[in-house]
Amino acid sequence: MSRAAKLTLAGTSAVAAGIVYSVHFQQKAEKAAMHAGVIRDIEQQRIKKERLADFEMQKALEEEYRKVQAVSDGGGGGEG
Repeated sequence: MSRAAKLTLAGTSAVAAGIVYSVHFQQKAEKAAMHAGVIRDIEQQRIKKERLADFEMQKALEEEYRKVQAVSDGGGGGEG
């Protein structure tokens, strides 16, 4: 094999190995980004459930207080 052929083979092999490595690195980075997105979505769903539970609790408390006492809508009859 001639020297030029050996250099060509070595060069193309190095380029191919570089491409394989870069594609592998990109895939790992994308997988990590997708996993972070899933974690973020789960956290957002948890926060949404907590807020809904707080809202329902406030709604139940409001109904309970309305049964116990008369509540006005704040129609301007304030102190002063």
